[in-house]
Amino acid sequence: MKSEHLFSVSPLDGRYNQAIEEFREVTSEYGLIKYRVIVEIKWFIHLSKISKIKELPKLNIRDTNYLIDLIDNFTLKDAKRIKAIESKTNHDVKAVEYFLKEKFKKSKKLNRYAEFIHFACTSEDINNLSYALMIKDASKITHSNISQVQNKIRSFAKKFAKNSMLSRTHGQNASPTTMGKEFSNFSHRINKLQIEIDRHKMVGKINGAVGNYNAHHLAYPDINWEKIAKDFVKGLNLDFNSHTTQVEPKDTIAILLSDYVKLNNILIDLSRDIWGYISLGYFKQRLKEGEVGSSTMPHKVNPIDFENAEGNLGMANANLNHISNTVTISRWQRDLTDSTIMRNIGTCFGYMNIALLSLQKGLNKLELNDQRLKEDLSKSWEILTEAIQTIIRKNNIPNGYELMKKLSRGKDIDEKNLMEFINTMDVPSEDKKRLLQLTPQSYIGYAEKLSKD
Repeated sequence: MKSEHLFSVSPLDGRYNQAIEEFREVTSEYGLIKYRVIVEIKWFIHLSKISKIKELPKLNIRDTNYLIDLIDNFTLKDAKRIKAIESKTNHDVKAVEYFLKEKFKKSKKLNRYAEFIHFACTSEDINNLSYALMIKDASKITHSNISQVQNKIRSFAKKFAKNSMLSRTHGQNASPTTMGKEFSNFSHRINKLQIEIDRHKMVGKINGAVGNYNAHHLAYPDINWEKIAKDFVKGLNLDFNSHTTQVEPKDTIAILLSDYVKLNNILIDLSRDIWGYISLGYFKQRLKEGEVGSSTMPHKVNPIDFENAEGNLGMANANLNHISNTVTISRWQRDLTDSTIMRNIGTCFGYMNIALLSLQKGLNKLELNDQRLKEDLSKSWEILTEAIQTIIRKNNIPNGYELMKKLSRGKDIDEKNLMEFINTMDVPSEDKKRLLQLTPQSYIGYAEKLSKD
């Protein structure tokens, strides 16, 4: 850890700085500035292609390449220059405009058309598109790390498909499942949410100060500005929002962030379940040389990766919930509440990424203790009372449930007790034979098949 990280107020840039490295150029202040530069330059190029704007001729290849080079070779030095300009203007987007005008001065031709930078735009035209692009790119990184967790879960679903396990409903012994089936449940849940997230399309607008193309229409009344704006937004691979105030209302951002909350809740559920299985001894954790589990108890191997994941998923959700609940609200045509809140988008993806990396690490350390699973099952013959009372019901014998309740509820019963009861049952021999052959390990229904589906 670099010494300056010790002064970080947020653990994202301190303790966990390496875990969010992928996001630094995307969701940071630098990233936001760069996305603004991208939008401003591409809007300028887009305007130059409109034949009715005679004051801005079509750009030649050399001029276009110069502009694209400003995007492709944007540097930290450039971002710092923009921040220096902002220190005077006290306006972040205006600083980007002035920065680009400085760059245009290096081209005699482009400098003549510098006033078409930020033409007919309000700051929110640039910001909403910049954030949409940022969130798209951040989501791609997140998708990759979710997929790695999902791949491990799927592999466990298949690997442990036959490993019978005592279930616990309300914390009490219940009908058996397999460890693979439990991982399969999570795999299916994650997959459904991931499909929804991947299907999500970010939207954007570029329609002026209050969403009516006021300045656009006044300057060039013969141009179809709705089509121009739609083509531009679509060209950024975003969906177009035709009806807004000054702000794009961010309803789709709220939906996406809410989906991430749901996904994170599934991963919290997974983390807690695995934590519990480790506590029960169903999983061992591979040891790491030199690692310490407790400052005073040398024997401990703590499930810290799953605890870390749970905590950081909770932090992500706190931010995701607040952002999604507030950014869709704006007083009249515009207030700045959403502006300061949106600057925290990066923290959501940062905390999620820390959690996903922790889950990957924790899952990779797990070793199934099948002997421990078998021990619990062998001491839990009472879980077969469900099977017995179902066969009694099948044969239309009254009070089957009540008979088993009287035999087992709150009592210790073993294999001998159940076999004696089964032998007294007045049921067809085929049913009786299946019950006599049944064990806690074999009473798993379709669990193995479902694990592999």
